[in-house]
Amino acid sequence: MSASDQAATTEHSPAPSDSGSWLAKLGPGLVTGAADDDPSGIATYSQAGAQFGYGMTWTMVLTFPLMVGIQLISAQIGRVSGHGLATNIRRHFPPWLLYSIVSLLLVANVINIAADIAAMGDAVRLIAGGRAHWYAAGAGLLSVVLQVTLPYQRYVKVLKWLTLALLAYVATALMLKLPWLQVAKSMAWPQLSWDKAYITTMVAIFGTTISPYLFFWQASQEVEDLRADPHAQALKHARSQAPEQLRRIKIDTVVGMGFSNLVALFIMLTTAATLGAHGITHIESSAQAASALRPIAGNFAFTLFAVGIIGTGLLAVPVLAGSAAYAIAGTMHWKNSLELPYPDAKKFYAIIIAATVGGTALCFTKIDPIQALYWSAVINGVIAVPVMAVLMLLASRTSVMGGLVISRPLRWLGWTCTTVMAAAVLAMLGTSAL
Repeated sequence: MSASDQAATTEHSPAPSDSGSWLAKLGPGLVTGAADDDPSGIATYSQAGAQFGYGMTWTMVLTFPLMVGIQLISAQIGRVSGHGLATNIRRHFPPWLLYSIVSLLLVANVINIAADIAAMGDAVRLIAGGRAHWYAAGAGLLSVVLQVTLPYQRYVKVLKWLTLALLAYVATALMLKLPWLQVAKSMAWPQLSWDKAYITTMVAIFGTTISPYLFFWQASQEVEDLRADPHAQALKHARSQAPEQLRRIKIDTVVGMGFSNLVALFIMLTTAATLGAHGITHIESSAQAASALRPIAGNFAFTLFAVGIIGTGLLAVPVLAGSAAYAIAGTMHWKNSLELPYPDAKKFYAIIIAATVGGTALCFTKIDPIQALYWSAVINGVIAVPVMAVLMLLASRTSVMGGLVISRPLRWLGWTCTTVMAAAVLAMLGTSAL
């Protein structure tokens, strides 16, 4: 490793103190999976349940292995090479490709931050009254303060506990009398349709569950964990550590993606059994879904749903801002770590602050949040395909992975995910042209 490359990586810090606890074995994968169920994702799943009942639940069966595959590859690139995705792309691909991917990622993330913060503000307003804009501003400020002031090892514990907020959606669904036999049948034997609304919703689900910012975040968190342990090294330089670490990454990622899809499934079930069953088939935001639940499922279900929006927003906004900061810092060769104090990584933290403040500011404009989410999904869908293709090439190169290139089954799964996303983008473009 050159001196310049060392300057751009994170600094060593004390090893985690809770390494023996079961929760400590779950980290980047769990947080990444939970962050995937952000307020804008909740809106997508709510719309799917409200409009198509249990008819979209099969997508959770399909996307689970695809999510596991691509996130495993992202995590392994980070842990094996010792560098995040942007640094690896910078080293092995033309600058124009890196700049294009990172620029589009930043735009999509800022729009997504705006949508999530706005949803959090609306959810607080539904519970406590008052003005949603000011609650949104408070949520944005809280997110920035936590990221800038808390060292990584403390901050990641906060993110882990925030994942529990998503259990609100499991609890909400379990309060209802669901036709489990019908649900199982819909998941096992999907009734596909070429209806434009059906295709659009299906593509939206794919775009929500498999997003580029998640790739950058999980790879960077593996690097953070690597640098946080003074005894750890990049696996390509420490093959003896590989079996244990790759097993941990697999368990962490499978649990994280499973948790993500389980929560998404229960959101669909909740809205299908309540909103869809009562003729409410058009949902424009997660807060609207929560509000519509009140007269049908009662105040307790409404409150659980709204609290879940707030909790998952507090989890997702730092992931969105952080992934953008890691990507830009890796591109520009800046120091980047949530473990470093602000004075030692000012440029990295400046991106986090700018992305969060920029997203919060969009909440005070006249921009249509639904259109903003649509374009964010379009950008994410467009970026996802080349980013996944680049990931597959990186993970198969010995210059990146040493002797730990990804296995043949994982390579097959990764390219399958890339192909499915490419087909989803083409379907989205095809339905938009109709």
